[in-house]
Amino acid sequence: MTNAEKVNDYLDKAKVFFFLTTDGDRPKGRPFGFHLLVDDKLYFGCGTFKNVFRQLTENPKVEVLAMNGDKFMRYDGTAKVVKDEALLAKVREAMPDIMALYDKNGWEMGLFRLENGHAEIRGLFEVIEEFDV
Repeated sequence: MTNAEKVNDYLDKAKVFFFLTTDGDRPKGRPFGFHLLVDDKLYFGCGTFKNVFRQLTENPKVEVLAMNGDKFMRYDGTAKVVKDEALLAKVREAMPDIMALYDKNGWEMGLFRLENGHAEIRGLFEVIEEFDV
């Protein structure tokens, strides 16, 4: 299993994870659920009209935090916005209802992935596994 697959698998098991950004000098976190693994790259998405998208373009240093039972994963990196119609088509397949809502309202889905990523899976008192993604 590749490191990107490990992160993807962990996020699948967690179902909901928290995406952390900054807004000026204030931390911001919100629940996310969507992620997509394509060609061993993990992608996330949100509306370009949302504050989170503005925040990750202003300061692309971000972190994902996911819980699974009594363990948690931190996955941080630099967000890189990706414009790719073929990838967007895969998002449409994965989330047809949400994408129909976006289309109906004229909203744009902003896709991004983390570069120079680093993940650690932890228990309460120890690092279980640590790797670059």
